[in-house]
Amino acid sequence: MTRRRPVRRRSRRPGRRQQQRDVQLLAFAVVTAAGIGLVVMVVNWLLAHWWVLVVVLVLAGLAGAGWLYSRRQSARWEAVRAQGLRYGLPQLDALHHTRFEDAIRDLMQRDGCRDARRVGGRGDLGADVKATDPYGRRWVIQCKHRRNGAQGSPVGTPDLQVLNGTARQVHGADVAVIVTNGRVTGPAVTFAKQQRLHVVDRQTLAVWASGSRPLWELLRAVPPPRRPTSLS
Repeated sequence: MTRRRPVRRRSRRPGRRQQQRDVQLLAFAVVTAAGIGLVVMVVNWLLAHWWVLVVVLVLAGLAGAGWLYSRRQSARWEAVRAQGLRYGLPQLDALHHTRFEDAIRDLMQRDGCRDARRVGGRGDLGADVKATDPYGRRWVIQCKHRRNGAQGSPVGTPDLQVLNGTARQVHGADVAVIVTNGRVTGPAVTFAKQQRLHVVDRQTLAVWASGSRPLWELLRAVPPPRRPTSLS
């Protein structure tokens, strides 16, 4: 009988995936070693040239101080601008209705309502500007801009009915106001008095926008302050 020759087993070569992993590990090790070496070199250089680090820290401190000073100056100039804010009726008449709402918001901020913001737009439910005065009272303002000023269509009772239906119930207003650069009908004024709404017509708006008195000093029967302040 003839003997069978022993079968030689072929050695398995590493697959492509294993080779790729080995290459990636090698590359990672090289990059890590290079990074550590670079960090060590930088640290040693800084230790030998410590004065460079001191200069960098001083410059960074000066830059930070300059940035803070610039911010404070900007805030001061903004406060001065707000305190001196004035509008004439011709300016207000020429505004787009959204810019008119912005102007009313700015006037409320001038009067000390730091959180005054414009909220007018679709689905505003009768509120164009909201603000909290220094006495803690919540103001909800509806703006009615008339491009033709006193010659435009007057604000009527239906406009006030919308404000009356949402200002307190929906927006939680203490003071509900409608502001217009136009006219207001007699029945609308009567309805406002009955429902404890406040009307800022063209004449009142002219005094408020061109002067320096806050709006609550120009309106009658404004609710008492919610909290005592340094102004009271």
